[in-house]
Amino acid sequence: MALFESMLTLVLVAIVLLQASRRFLIPYPTTLAVAGVAVAALPWTPAVEIDPQLALALFIAPALLDAAYDLPPRELRRNWAPLLALAGVAVLITTAAVATLGVYAAGMPIAAAIALGAIVAPPDAAAAAAVLGRFSLPRRTVSVLKGESLLNDAAALLIFTAAVAAVAEPDAFSGLVPQLLLAAPGGVLLGWITGRGYLVLSRWFAGALSALLFEFAATFGVWVLAERLHLSAILAVVVYAMVVARLGPERQLAHHRVRSYAVWETAVFLLNVVAFMLIGLQARAVVGRLDASATWKALGFAGLVLLTVVVVRIAWVFAYTTTVVARMRRRGEAPPTLAQRVVVSWCGMRGLVTLATGIALPADFPARDTIVLSAFVVVLGTLVLQGISLGPLLKLLSFKPDTSFDDDLARARLSLLDAADQALEGRGDETTARVRAEIEAQRELTRRGDHRSSATELGERKMESLVAKRRALADLRRRGDIDDDVFHALEQELDWQEIAASPPDRIEIAET
Repeated sequence: MALFESMLTLVLVAIVLLQASRRFLIPYPTTLAVAGVAVAALPWTPAVEIDPQLALALFIAPALLDAAYDLPPRELRRNWAPLLALAGVAVLITTAAVATLGVYAAGMPIAAAIALGAIVAPPDAAAAAAVLGRFSLPRRTVSVLKGESLLNDAAALLIFTAAVAAVAEPDAFSGLVPQLLLAAPGGVLLGWITGRGYLVLSRWFAGALSALLFEFAATFGVWVLAERLHLSAILAVVVYAMVVARLGPERQLAHHRVRSYAVWETAVFLLNVVAFMLIGLQARAVVGRLDASATWKALGFAGLVLLTVVVVRIAWVFAYTTTVVARMRRRGEAPPTLAQRVVVSWCGMRGLVTLATGIALPADFPARDTIVLSAFVVVLGTLVLQGISLGPLLKLLSFKPDTSFDDDLARARLSLLDAADQALEGRGDETTARVRAEIEAQRELTRRGDHRSSATELGERKMESLVAKRRALADLRRRGDIDDDVFHALEQELDWQEIAASPPDRIEIAET
């Protein structure tokens, strides 16, 4: 019961603090970090232990699916070079730098130091998504950051797995090398196979509440199966999500999709809340086991780790982009601007993956207390330092508006309107005439570039009529003219009509 009460307290604190994140353009993980620290500091908050493998599956799998679903494979192919530099090379450099610090400054065994490096190496670009989405940034910059947040997790977790295995069974580590080399391609293949399998099986549950349960079971099932086969669970879930996102929408009912998005966003948010509470509790336990001098020494080392991960990312981003700029100028291509480089280098906030891998360390792992405390300080430090300053930084840089999204949106919308108009061509009834008139009105507004107002203007009268219908329905129920079953049936009907008449930005569920 104490654990449930602590989680409830954290959720309530997070809800209050999230209002500040929305107002002041602070990424919501930053407020969750502050809330986690506050709740973990409460004297009645209980100590909680969680199975290491369960921590990875429970916290990482849903977050990966949520992020990968919105990132098409063509974006990865288009931006393969910067993604390789950020998700591959940057992770290796950061891991090496932190591991060196761990060996020489904290006296850690090499394998334990490498595990620490892998834990704090991968930035979580999702932590910045709430802020980045409120500014007109170049689309390629946002795509690179989203892609990095997926692929760097896979690279870091492979290193982490190898380091933990080296500590557990030093003599058997050499036999793990071929297995680790097969983990990445094997994970990709498994993700593709399970994604196709899900699309076939999901037809049986279409439109049913069990379809949502099947989504969660399938996602966690992919992770568990990859772990059992010693493949990259992260890459398996990422590829699985991309296959489902690419081929699933045409086979999914609209109302199920609305429910599915809402449920997944809520689940990922709740898991973030739990993860921040758990790492805060573990950090409190670490501090409680150390005396005053050892605590300050451990915090000092954790501060050095924080400084290292921030400086290494900035240095690597500018070193890499400098060579890219020179090469692109020779080819006559437009290179990334200084403002873009600054944003990418500063979006190094650590989040859920660092928390989950820190929690997942075995209880008898060498220097575990120092590693867990360092991971907590890095997450909290980057979220507070970089998270709070990211919004003002973006305002200061004053990016030129990127209109490519609106241009693509207009072209796609006109194509859809043309297809709809052609489908009705040749019909002369009054209903068809009204629909075609509405299509022509949409086409004219789209040609003017008025993307949001097109849905708003055309739906305004429908929304007014829906408001009147709702009032009349409430009056009928209040007077006893209809029973509750009729009321709820008509209420659901009006709900769907309202969704159809509303512009996308009105029915979108915000992250914060």
